[in-house]
Amino acid sequence: MAKKTTSYGIALRNFQAYPDSPDPQELIAFAERAEELGYESLWVWDHILLGVDPCFPIIDSLTLLAAVAARTSKIKLGTGILVLPLRNPVVLAKQIASLDQISNGRLTLGMAAGWYKREFDAVGVDFHRRGKIMDQNLDILNALLTEDSVTGEFGPYNLRQARMYPKPVQQPRPPLLIGGYVDRVLKRAGVKGDGWLTYFYRPDAFAADWTKVCDYAEEAGKDPATLISCNQLPIVVGPRDKVEGPMNEWLKTEWDFASWSSSTPESAIMGTPEECVEQLQAHVATGVDRIIFVPYRYEMEQVEAIARDIIPKLKAGA
Repeated sequence: MAKKTTSYGIALRNFQAYPDSPDPQELIAFAERAEELGYESLWVWDHILLGVDPCFPIIDSLTLLAAVAARTSKIKLGTGILVLPLRNPVVLAKQIASLDQISNGRLTLGMAAGWYKREFDAVGVDFHRRGKIMDQNLDILNALLTEDSVTGEFGPYNLRQARMYPKPVQQPRPPLLIGGYVDRVLKRAGVKGDGWLTYFYRPDAFAADWTKVCDYAEEAGKDPATLISCNQLPIVVGPRDKVEGPMNEWLKTEWDFASWSSSTPESAIMGTPEECVEQLQAHVATGVDRIIFVPYRYEMEQVEAIARDIIPKLKAGA
């Protein structure tokens, strides 16, 4: 069997802590520079409402990807993740097909059930049914994006010979990756999704949960080799004694980690280029398809250092 090649993406800072606010033009320029630097993919975060004090201003994920798609030509575009139960799945199917057309087949959707109850209450979606709603919405998306005509009742959605065109450029449709930690989510990733996208995992924990995803797929009669795996990782390049303190402070103040999950700030990649490469090689050894870097405070200096000093060494097997 051929050795799996890991790809390297970069996250886009489309949310910030108030009173700061994301600048759309700066985000688009960031995306253009990421493409110039050779990143394989670009990933945006998704919320409609997030936080109270502080709140987190956020540019809508799909709107931003449409703008980025128009200003780039090669870099793949993804959501990491989209809160699927908050979206009308019929409208979302149209948005997905349109975005894949605009980007000429560069779209990947990472999706999850969500965790922020205030957001669900505001949108009018039952937080306690979010898992069932997600499964229902996945069925609707898959049908509308791949079938010529769809007839059926999916909860409140009554589709009668629904013909949604144009279809996506990618066939049968853009990849739908599932995000989350618990076993029922890992099963959803293996059975209903095209793979798993997770967040701030150490190599050993990633390998253990990815094995579960593959086992669930195999039990359902799917070939695990067809699934895609992604791990989002925080990273800062520089002398460890100088960068470790600021990095830990950033992770503590702007990021959430569920105490019961394997997502942890200890996943952070830190140090000189050589030290970072050594830490990342443990992730590559798990067979992960894609590592998505979350650079310290999204500083362009960090983005360029990763592209210049880290990724070439990883690709060379250093």
